[in-house]
Amino acid sequence: MPLSETTSDILIARLSEVLPRESLLNEEETMRPYECDGLSAYRQLPAIVCMPETVEQVQAVMRMCHELKVPVVPRGAGTGLSGGALPDSAGVLLVLTKLGRILEIDPHNLCARVEPGVRNLALSEAARSFGLYYAPDPSSQIACSIGGNVAENSGGVHCLKYGLTVHNVIGLKIVTIEGELLEIGGKTLDTPGYDLLALLCGSEGLLAVVVEITVRLLPCVEAAQVVLAAFDEVARAGTAVGNIIAAGIIPAGLEMMDKLAIQAAEDFVHANYPTQAAAILLCEMDGPAVEVAEHIIRVRKIMIESGAFEVRTAKDEAERLLFWKGRKATFPAVGRLAPDYYCMDGTIPRLRLPEVLTRIVELSEEFGLPVANVFHAGDGNLHPLILYDANQEGQLQKAEALGGRILELCVSVGGTITGEHGVGVEKLDGMCMQFNSPELSQFLAVKAAFDPHGLLNPGKAVPALHRCAELGAMHVHQGKLPFPELERF
Repeated sequence: MPLSETTSDILIARLSEVLPRESLLNEEETMRPYECDGLSAYRQLPAIVCMPETVEQVQAVMRMCHELKVPVVPRGAGTGLSGGALPDSAGVLLVLTKLGRILEIDPHNLCARVEPGVRNLALSEAARSFGLYYAPDPSSQIACSIGGNVAENSGGVHCLKYGLTVHNVIGLKIVTIEGELLEIGGKTLDTPGYDLLALLCGSEGLLAVVVEITVRLLPCVEAAQVVLAAFDEVARAGTAVGNIIAAGIIPAGLEMMDKLAIQAAEDFVHANYPTQAAAILLCEMDGPAVEVAEHIIRVRKIMIESGAFEVRTAKDEAERLLFWKGRKATFPAVGRLAPDYYCMDGTIPRLRLPEVLTRIVELSEEFGLPVANVFHAGDGNLHPLILYDANQEGQLQKAEALGGRILELCVSVGGTITGEHGVGVEKLDGMCMQFNSPELSQFLAVKAAFDPHGLLNPGKAVPALHRCAELGAMHVHQGKLPFPELERF
């Protein structure tokens, strides 16, 4: 329901007192660029777009919205893929990109303080002169913001060894819905009280607005080398992943691409990928040069024993970077294959990779939609890209249905419905599949503790219990109930 004209007029008048005119948008033409995030299938204009430049301005906006009971949707760079930054038609879209300063790089404590609008890659570029870097590196790192990374608990190709965002954030400053500024954690190794950092990382804007982040920086590695292995069966590549981990080797990155993804990336980047392969693995080792050399020999041997028909080690740094450029460009590369694609995000136990990948191929054939698979194989985070044409009636719905089946598959083998993209609006029904009523009630209770009026990013991430009950009833009507826990509703 749109914001009432009276409330809108009052809010705009009051916001104009604390924000520069160019930081306050309420005309359709100027708000149109903010109607969606990276999940463009869902679009909605906000009532007002606010672009604060200081923490004090963020606090003022939050106080006004709390007083007038106006919803607030925080937004970073807009690269999210689950609709987490989808605007509320009756609310304020709080765009944080103007808070884009690197406040401090502290080489003595191996950390940095940044505002939420700082781009992921820009932080490592700035830290390089100190011999340091920031480990989490999502594929969108050239554009995505650190604040958005915190909201979604983003990973990246090196998350296997160095962890997700939550493992690399040591402090946050947040603004509550009431406009209060709180500091959680900091430069010290431990802080008293509950560990709220872990709760806030991945909270998708439901609990507070992040206005400053203290992150852990790592020393630049002495050496890094990557092995590319090609397989004639996807299942063999999946088996190789498990064999590498079982050997006690923890790669810096371990990524897999299937044939469709390989061909798209090669046409786009020309990374010299073996396009005849059914799947390739990119396995990177980093650390002391002697250790890297030893591990590369062992990894090559494991790849061959696992059925690779070709194994290459990057001959120099330029080729190593080219191999990774192909992997990181896969999403835009696949975008050239069809008018639209739907990027999924589920996580499974590594040992189940072969059977899950085989089943995804079967589902692709069943639905008649091509699927390109590219994912963080080391931690089992899948990113199937479902190709479709939204201009053809019913294809979007078919793609969403196929995506739902893939998420069901992930849960059925002991995995989860998301690894790093978040729930947003995309996976609300998946939450009903993964969690039962008491668990969802606890999530809602945490939300209420931070935001009792439900004004922060409403309708996202945690579904209302009645939605799950209705979904369960729908499946009963169809003669099947994949969520037995909903029988008691």
